[in-house]
Amino acid sequence: MSSNIEKSFSLAKERYAGIGVDVERALKILPTIPISLHCWQGDDVGGFENFGGTLGGGLVATGNHPGKARTPDELRADLEKAYSLIPGKHRLNLHAFYGEFGGEKVDRDAIEPKHFASWISWAKKNDLGLDFNPTCFSHPKAADGFTLSNADKAIRDFWIEHCRRSRDIGAAFGKALGKTCVTNIWVPDGMKDTPADRNSPRACLAESLNAIFKKQISPKLNLDAVEPKLFGIGSESFVVGSHEFYLGYAISRKKLLCLDAGHYHPTESIADKISSVLQFMPKILLHVSRGVRWDSDHVVILNDDLLAIAREIVANGFEKRVHIGLDYFDASINRVAAWTIGTRNMLRALLIALLEPPQIKIAEANGDFTSRLALQEEAKTLPFGAVWDFYCESKNVPVGEHWLAEVKRYEKTVLSKRN
Repeated sequence: MSSNIEKSFSLAKERYAGIGVDVERALKILPTIPISLHCWQGDDVGGFENFGGTLGGGLVATGNHPGKARTPDELRADLEKAYSLIPGKHRLNLHAFYGEFGGEKVDRDAIEPKHFASWISWAKKNDLGLDFNPTCFSHPKAADGFTLSNADKAIRDFWIEHCRRSRDIGAAFGKALGKTCVTNIWVPDGMKDTPADRNSPRACLAESLNAIFKKQISPKLNLDAVEPKLFGIGSESFVVGSHEFYLGYAISRKKLLCLDAGHYHPTESIADKISSVLQFMPKILLHVSRGVRWDSDHVVILNDDLLAIAREIVANGFEKRVHIGLDYFDASINRVAAWTIGTRNMLRALLIALLEPPQIKIAEANGDFTSRLALQEEAKTLPFGAVWDFYCESKNVPVGEHWLAEVKRYEKTVLSKRN
């Protein structure tokens, strides 16, 4: 280990100890919090099936940086590079249209675990957990903007079967890897302009979800989550699966609620929602993203929103009750760098939360709000960077900005040759 990093860490540890923070404890907890990287950052939400459906559903990947993954093997190679630059052991979040179909046209109501066998083998080799999502967009049967809430029963049945099979695939992941899979259902259903009937689509959606979840699957293998949204491009006036709809559904059906940082009004913070919903359900799923003016899925940065999310998890001891996944897709920059930046920032935010001085909570409990504010502000300049550098070096990943040189080398020797 570099003597400078060790020296800086020793001084930081001493500084934290002086205010009652156990740095070693924080460094033991951080590796136990896995982050689920999202496969769709690597290929701009393209998938590998080719049914001719447009992306749709309010989803937009902007930019055209060279080196996009074109095959499953390329995507896995890019992910391996990202994981090599991120400290700790983590997970991968797969969408259903990333299956491998051997040139055969397999529609989504016919997907099986065998179509993800290579992903399972790869995850085993890399000691990763897998999470899963049915893909209810980019398909001719989603072209009118409605899937599980479609007025056409035949179309609803198609998507119900797709989601049923997705749960089975999630369970297969859990069984094969010995790591519980979280299978999250999000549908883009909604309307561009004001609907005359909001109730009927929601009744259809509830009925469809009931049919999907009818089969009992061991929670040791698969956990089900449902994901609300405020609006999307093409569904500005009405989203069938609103926050209130899915909150009620998740609590009443004992499912995980997925809180996506981009799926609320810009003035709302999902950090405030975490302790609220965890009063009534054992676990939740987070999709950590960064919206700029709308649900624009920018790369996660170390801003106040991210720090608040991490603090809410750590300060309340929710580390085992919150599944953390990333959800953004930026095609304007190097895609491996996008994964690396976002994941390292999520981990940095968690570390900062783990290093929070206990006097802040004590001051609040004593009604001393002056001290609370003063200590909150002083904590912002504590030497967490020295602890983060030590953690990275102890996990054999690049310290500071040095990971960027490896991404640039990979871009020159691998990604640039894909065009």
